[in-house]
Amino acid sequence: MADTRDFLLEIGCEEMPSAPLMRAQEQLGKLVGRGLDEAGLAHGAIRTLSTPRRLSVLVDGCAIATDEVHETMRGPRVSIAFDADGNPTRAAEGFARKSGIAPDALARRVDADGNEYVFAERRIESVPASDLLSGLCEQVIADIKWPNYRSQRWGSEHQTFVRPIRWICALLGDEVVPVAYADVRSGGTTRGHRVLAPGDHVVGEPAAYERVLEGAGVLGEVRRAALIREAVAAIEADRGGARVDMPQGTFDEVVNLCEWPTVVVGTFDEAFLAVPQEIIVEAMLKHQRYFPVYAADGSLTREFVIVSNADPKVSDTVRAGNERVVRPRLDDAKFFYDEDLKVGLDAFRARLSQVVFQKRLGTVLQKSDRMERLARVVAARAGGTDQDVADAARAAHLAKADLVSQAVVEFTSQQGVMGGHYAVAQGERDVVAQAIAQHYRPRFAGDDAPETMVGKAVAIADKLDTTCGMFAIGEPPTGSADPFAVRRSAIGVIAMLRRLPGVSLDGLIEAAVDSYVEQGLEFDPPGVTARVRAYFAGRLAAIARDEGADPDTIQAILDTGVCDPVAFLGRVLALDRARRESPEVFDDLATAYARASHLSDVALGSEVDEALLDDAERALLGAVDEGTGIVREAVAAGEFERAISALAALREPIDRFFDDVLVMDDDLRVRENRLRLLNRFEEAFGGVANVGALARRR
Repeated sequence: MADTRDFLLEIGCEEMPSAPLMRAQEQLGKLVGRGLDEAGLAHGAIRTLSTPRRLSVLVDGCAIATDEVHETMRGPRVSIAFDADGNPTRAAEGFARKSGIAPDALARRVDADGNEYVFAERRIESVPASDLLSGLCEQVIADIKWPNYRSQRWGSEHQTFVRPIRWICALLGDEVVPVAYADVRSGGTTRGHRVLAPGDHVVGEPAAYERVLEGAGVLGEVRRAALIREAVAAIEADRGGARVDMPQGTFDEVVNLCEWPTVVVGTFDEAFLAVPQEIIVEAMLKHQRYFPVYAADGSLTREFVIVSNADPKVSDTVRAGNERVVRPRLDDAKFFYDEDLKVGLDAFRARLSQVVFQKRLGTVLQKSDRMERLARVVAARAGGTDQDVADAARAAHLAKADLVSQAVVEFTSQQGVMGGHYAVAQGERDVVAQAIAQHYRPRFAGDDAPETMVGKAVAIADKLDTTCGMFAIGEPPTGSADPFAVRRSAIGVIAMLRRLPGVSLDGLIEAAVDSYVEQGLEFDPPGVTARVRAYFAGRLAAIARDEGADPDTIQAILDTGVCDPVAFLGRVLALDRARRESPEVFDDLATAYARASHLSDVALGSEVDEALLDDAERALLGAVDEGTGIVREAVAAGEFERAISALAALREPIDRFFDDVLVMDDDLRVRENRLRLLNRFEEAFGGVANVGALARRR
């Protein structure tokens, strides 16, 4: 094993964009690890570190040279490798080529088995790590990708990086590794914090690197994050249970904007608390990277947390400066809100005729009209009162109006939310305002659904209208393209319908498709309806798999063509539970079905002539009719386990039937009547699952 030394590569730059810095840091570690492995340099653990001005990688125990390699490979026998004149055959040439040597360099030697073979001997000299690391570092710098960020050039060469590189520190132990990239040459120094410790700082060896950085006013991202969280926790404790809102994305960005963080608390004017807090918070979080402070009772306070990269001694100046900066932002938010209140939602809605939803599906105003019709249907089928239906229609009527408001144009993530505030301001019913505010929910997996039935009706109408529309114009989602978030919309519809068991998705799909027909869109309504149903069934199957259902069980339910969320997932759960927890019930179910389906003949129908039946047949007919009634009643009530139990109970009468009756009687009338009875038996299973497929897989 070669001697080892720690290795350091630091790429020092102008301040890099904070959002992609973590991805670049992850790339750096992988690129260096892969490069070392390909170069044949043994190494230990690899760690990375980043600040706004540097990307660094530290490698423990990197070999100072590659191992010397001496390989001996045995080839074919000499009698095969050379012809009678001693010339190499194709076998010898192929072996030599594979071994990386010329055929005349092959050695001949008698091996342990007494036969003479040709051998290829290859010696690979050891290569100093420094020679390999130079090229590796230069390649790594070039290979880091910065999606959505244009790289820059500087100096007299053509290499690029996301920001101009100002220094490179590359050390193997205490020796500088020569690296050159775009007019920048490596050395053994780093640079400190711009204010706290500017200039060069000597790094004697990689093990001292982080200690040198800290002395120069620079902390790694893990230390910075921990320091910020500790300071924020102290602020929360000092304010008696207050909460500082630190969304992970914004927090990560703030961590990547500083090298030595100092946490400061600022305040804004109390007048801004009269503005909807959502746009105040967004102005602070998204525009200024300030963290809002909420009181223990959940109300927004005037305070906000600033993370400064300045000298802690000037925190008062930092506070005052940021308070001056935030005021114009909040002034803008207040202005937009006040101006929007002068217009009103109905006036905003009229402007939607000028906003295209999708060029073939029409304007947002047309979408609003379709939503209004569909929301009525959802609310009515969910058992809503006349007032509920009217509220759902009114909320859907106004739901998209705020898209053309000044506040939403500036703070786009608050669409719907601002509409809810405007609805309250103009005197709409509370349930209508709440439905408008929440109709984009659920926005992602695990997000809350709208709280009220009226809200769910509007949200379902919105999402289902989009889904059916995209299928109607032949642009369903694909693995690589889903610009209208149809996949997310379908999952949201399913999540909400699971809480509205009385609402049929089949009926809603037909209603949504009919709205496009009424609008005059030319397409194939039955075909689109079938494709949308199949798409929802596929989403339901994926949800069932995620919830742990057996693939065979899922397929058995898919085969029935059911796409209503409650019915589909209820059947899957009940059948899967029977298979796992009550194998005797499933065995009875599968056995009963298998015995009947083996002889049934669908072409004969299922109308039985009772005059031709004997006692066993009559008993089976009675059991089938009774069981079918129970199954229908149980399925309608969503009691799928009861339906499965009722079908399993048919095991005994079908067994008695086959014990006492010869189905293939010589009398054609009797034989066909018995086959019709078996068809009738089999039909009882059709509304629950394709039990036949499961029976074959047992």
